[in-house]
Amino acid sequence: MSTLYKGYGPRPPGLPLVGGKINFADGPGVQQMLALIGDAPLPPVEQTAAEPFVGVTVDGKPIRGLFRLEDEGFNPAPATQAALGFLHGLSADERARSSSGLDSADWQLWTNAFLSYPEHGLRLQDLSVASREAALEVMRASVSAIGFHQIRGAMRLNGELGEFLGAYLDTLTEWCYWFTLFGEPSTDKPWGWQLVGHHIDVHCFILGRQVVLTPSFLGAEFRSEEIFSAHRSSALEFMRSLSAVQARRAILYGSMAASDLPKALAGVVDGRHRAGAGQDNIVLPYEGLRGDSLNAAQKELLLRMLDPHIDALAGGAREARRHQVVQHLDNSSFAWIGGTTDDTPFYYKVHSPVILVEYDNHSGVFINNDKPEPFHVHTIVRTPNGGDYGKDLLAQHYAHHHHAGAAR
Repeated sequence: MSTLYKGYGPRPPGLPLVGGKINFADGPGVQQMLALIGDAPLPPVEQTAAEPFVGVTVDGKPIRGLFRLEDEGFNPAPATQAALGFLHGLSADERARSSSGLDSADWQLWTNAFLSYPEHGLRLQDLSVASREAALEVMRASVSAIGFHQIRGAMRLNGELGEFLGAYLDTLTEWCYWFTLFGEPSTDKPWGWQLVGHHIDVHCFILGRQVVLTPSFLGAEFRSEEIFSAHRSSALEFMRSLSAVQARRAILYGSMAASDLPKALAGVVDGRHRAGAGQDNIVLPYEGLRGDSLNAAQKELLLRMLDPHIDALAGGAREARRHQVVQHLDNSSFAWIGGTTDDTPFYYKVHSPVILVEYDNHSGVFINNDKPEPFHVHTIVRTPNGGDYGKDLLAQHYAHHHHAGAAR
């Protein structure tokens, strides 16, 4: 039974969603979906995955030499053991469908909404309880306790949204997520995993004692404060530290209303996000307030704002990532859209050579708020200049072993 949430209720059911996928054969449902999203296109996921990977850049040319093969203090043994245990517990058919090749384009097939392309991997809600728990154990062993809390929180909130609506009960569930392994789990060779579904897309690349967790998308349309309160409070604290001159440089638009924004920043699908699904090779120039215009206290507040976005990294990997960010803080940019009061929706972006973070408040998809509200949150974290999916590190690994093999 549905009740109001934050003064809003459910939209009428009928969207063409079955088991986490868009059913394009459902004519009335497709028409309802199109009426909701208007002329906003679905993310070009398959198109991007078929293109040569470049990564997020400011001008189409990735900066080289930003990332190195090194010991960052990540312990791969628990994740490797958990992944091998997960595979061991699967049936032969499940095992065949559970994995993709390390260089597969499946890495780039993900969406924060619902699948519009053929799925890969295993859907957690189709697995036995034991296999599902084994998949969770792979995630738990790969990320920090905070990161696991965020992932599991977003999964649970997806299920609670379905219960609130009383609809889409095979799609808005705690377990309607596809889990895929890439390569062969190893403590010294590259491999990884991916979790994909509504409001959750996590990519984990592991190479020895290094780990990459981007692209990473987390969101919630219901009770989002349970996992995003720190994202919001730290952003407001930083924004309120700015002088009037700094704020004018940082604020791109003072309103989140669609009528006050360019069309590209007002759609229901991506909202203000620029680097979401299907945007692996986006050319995104810096804009807003530069990091080198901040004083020391403001720089520390900016780092605190970024912390919730990198806290999912486990052990020394988190500190190594933060050190990368600090090294390029002067070359970063900060941009803001919306208001700065406690109850207003807003968007922010932090963009540097080594990290791109976006936080956005959205209008309702399943809840009938037609304007963005703070309770609907989307976040994206990327590693620009070829770092996503561990691609830069993997290329260095291949080059190192090719040269080592040639030398022998």
